[in-house]
Parts: sequence; structure tokens; C-alpha cells
Amino acid sequence: MVKNLVAEFIGTFTLVLFGCGAAVLGGFGIVGQLGIAFAFGLAIVAMAYGIGPVSGCHVNPAVSFGVWTAGRMSTGDMLGYWLAQCLGAIVGAGVLLVIASGSPDYTLAEHGLGQNGYGVRTPAGQGSPGDYSMLSGAVFEVIATFLFLVVILGVTKSAESKFAGLAIGLTLTVIHIVGIQVTGVSVNPARSLGPAVWVLGDALIQLWLFIAMPMIGAGLAGCLFRVKLLSSDDGN
Repeated sequence: MVKNLVAEFIGTFTLVLFGCGAAVLGGFGIVGQLGIAFAFGLAIVAMAYGIGPVSGCHVNPAVSFGVWTAGRMSTGDMLGYWLAQCLGAIVGAGVLLVIASGSPDYTLAEHGLGQNGYGVRTPAGQGSPGDYSMLSGAVFEVIATFLFLVVILGVTKSAESKFAGLAIGLTLTVIHIVGIQVTGVSVNPARSLGPAVWVLGDALIQLWLFIAMPMIGAGLAGCLFRVKLLSSDDGN
């Protein structure tokens, strides 16, 4: 179990550092929305093959919750994964802050750490990148996480799924291409928690949505697999 927790810590650390790092260090003016989307997706692909054989590469409390809901994980393991994932995200965001602070043009208050948000964007960079409402953000996060978990639970049914990491990473990429302007894209409570802990303000106030909505979406997907509504006739 210790190996699993270390793997989940490293995987979530990597996702936040490179995904949020693309937004903070590259931004829309350099790598653009497509570049940020691929940074998140490729980070997942890399970690899926790097730590997948150890922990399954959840790197996301919502994924662990969906796996648990589907009956593929114990409660104790899920709680341990949650702790490792949240710590990895917080440390990853902290390292990103240290790196970004090395630029004289960067300030945490103005540029943030790629935190998620909803509502009209403030001068301090908090809120929805496209000024989308709380309702829009909630609907997107539930549906996007649901579909993300459908892919994850579907492609990992077989131990021989050699392309599972690629499928999962590409799914996360397209979710970001569509949703960055809505919420900055969470579908991952740990990914939202990490930057919010350092940014504070509205990022912490709005964090509830990026915990609750992904969990709802993941739970729904897990339930469909648990009752075999999304399983083949042979039970796989």
C-alpha cells in the first residue's frame, strides 16, 4: 500500500505541476488553450504508463470514488488514495508557485496558479475564464467527470488494456479543449484543491463545487458499472 500511495502522490504532483504549469508559465498567449489541454492530457498518459502498474494511476479523488462505487476498491484504500492525491496536488502547486515567482512579471494575486472558478472573472484572475455561471460550471463538471469515468472504468476492465493510458489521456485532453473557458476544468478535486490552498480568496470559497460536482459525476458512472448497465453480456 505504501508503494501505491507514493505513486499516487507523484502522479498527482506531476499532473498539477505540468497541467497548471502550462496555464501559468505558458498561458493563452504562448501555448494557448490547446496547449494547456494537451499538457493535462499528456501528463496523464505519461503517469498512466509510469505508475499505472503500481497504483492504477487514479491521481484524482473522483476517479478513486468512481472505482470504489463500481466495487473495485476498498474503502480504506480509497481514503489512503485521497490523502496521497491531495498532498501531491498541494505540493505540486507549491512547487509551481516557487518556479513562477522567479519571474519579475509574476504575482500570485494577479496570475494565480491555474485555479478553477465560476462566475464573472475578476481583475485578480479568479472566476470562470469565460465568465460562465455557477450553473454552467456545475453542469459541465458533473457531465465531464461522468464521461471521463465511463472511459476509465471501461478501458481498465481488462488487465491487457495496453492503450488504456492513451485513451484516458486523450479523453482528458478533449474535456479541457471544451471546458477550459467554463471552469478552467477540474473533474478532479485534488487538482482544484492544490492551487486553491495557495491562492486563497475566491478559489477557496468556490472549491466546494469542484469537490462536489466531480464526485457526483464519478459516483453516477461507478453505479452504472456496478449494476452492469455498462458491462457486456459476459460480465466484463
